[in-house]
Amino acid sequence: MVFLKLEIKAELENVTDLAPSGDDDFEYFFKVVCNSCHEEHPKGSAHLVWRCGNCKKESSASFVDESKPYSAESNGQFATLLKMECRGLEFIDFAPKGRWTCKGETGTNFSDVDLEEDDWVDYDEKAKVDVRISNIESRWTRA
Repeated sequence: MVFLKLEIKAELENVTDLAPSGDDDFEYFFKVVCNSCHEEHPKGSAHLVWRCGNCKKESSASFVDESKPYSAESNGQFATLLKMECRGLEFIDFAPKGRWTCKGETGTNFSDVDLEEDDWVDYDEKAKVDVRISNIESRWTRA
C-alpha cells in the first residue's frame, strides 16, 4: 500500500480557492502505472477497482481526504490538492480536465473554470479586474 499526494502549481491572478467543481461527482483524469508489469495506462479514476490490461492484476485506489482548494497563498508553488491510498498501482500524471471553481478576491464565484487549455481568463465585475489562472503544473509525490 502506497499513499500518494497530488500537488498542483498555478499562477493565480486576482483569484483564490481553485478547486474541482463538486468533489462528489468530479471526474479526475489520471495516468496509471501497474506495479506488477509496469505498463502505463492513459486514464483511471478515483475510488476505483482496476484491472491492468496487460497482466490482468486487479488493483485499487481511494481518496484519503477530501481535496483542498489551491489558494492565493500558494501562488506559483506546489500545494497538495488530494491524497490517495494506492494498492497495486501508482498514479503518474494528472490532466486538469473538467469544470473547476475559484473565487475572486472580493468573493465573486467563478463556477465554470476550464483548465484544459492551460490558461483561463475572465473578468470580475464586482472588483472590476481581469482574473486569470495560468501555467498549471502537477506532480505526484509520496505522502
